[in-house]
Amino acid sequence: MAEAIRQQTYTIYPIIQPGIYPTLKTINFYLIRRPEGLALIDAGVDTDDCMERFEDTLKQAGADIRDLDAILLTHHHEDHVGLVPRILEKRDIPVYAHRDAVPRLRLDREFLEMRLAFFKQLYIEMGGGDRGAERFTKMEETIRNSAQNALRTEIIEIGEGDRLFGFEVIETPGHSPDSITFLDAAGRVAFTGDVLIDGSSVNAIIDPAANGSRLPSVSQQRRSLERLVNLGADVLYTGHHEPIRNTAGLVRDRISRMDRKCEKLLGLIGSGITVPAKLTETYYKDLYRTQFPLVMSEIIGHLDYLEEQGKISKSMEDGVWHYKLA
Repeated sequence: MAEAIRQQTYTIYPIIQPGIYPTLKTINFYLIRRPEGLALIDAGVDTDDCMERFEDTLKQAGADIRDLDAILLTHHHEDHVGLVPRILEKRDIPVYAHRDAVPRLRLDREFLEMRLAFFKQLYIEMGGGDRGAERFTKMEETIRNSAQNALRTEIIEIGEGDRLFGFEVIETPGHSPDSITFLDAAGRVAFTGDVLIDGSSVNAIIDPAANGSRLPSVSQQRRSLERLVNLGADVLYTGHHEPIRNTAGLVRDRISRMDRKCEKLLGLIGSGITVPAKLTETYYKDLYRTQFPLVMSEIIGHLDYLEEQGKISKSMEDGVWHYKLA
């Protein structure tokens, strides 16, 4: 069990769950005890072991689940919301999340169907053909099961500048459209979810906006990384691995990596590889087959960024986008 961290007006109880993904050593979420209440920032994964760790941490804080007042989510991914349904079975409390998290947490059928159509069209236009078939099968299953798996509780929408439980909400999208940071400016700490992780890269993941348009994930991620540097926080409590204390240096490293990826893509396009799927296969090799959605997302996001910067342009031929140097 992790040691409690005393701040001036509250106490942080980290909950550190061993990771279930190959590249992530831990899954972190945080119990916050303030004089005015008890809140949980993120909610780990949906396993018995994780639930036991959460309950043990409640005991460490001199509380039980009936004392919990709210759940604050940095974003909607499964390793950050896993225990929410279990907690709500025992304690009916509000969940605070960004507005873009709501249809994803609610498993809104209309939204899910739009998202499925978005990716089907995207992969065709990017030259991926039917490579996304496995993902589409999973998305269709989610749609079929949406009624029974949807989160049923009050979700209070929060966004830039809102304040709750002593934290200011900072919007930090890129890794996901709904990613937010909870900042304690006076205490010089922030809870940042997956915007930046020490010891692991963070993917800027392609996703549609509510209106079906493609979000500029890499541009968003770069801006969010720069925002972290300017928060004035000495410590970032993250969704995975150790807390970050050298934010500026780590951000420089991550942006430098993104720049190098852009330069390599420019070189590949200059060599005559024009279709995004072929660029992805050339860049990632075997991962193109084993992690198609993730690596396609990375390349599409960087192509969008390069196009935004005026370094490349695209034209459609036979329903597939082709890119060239500007």
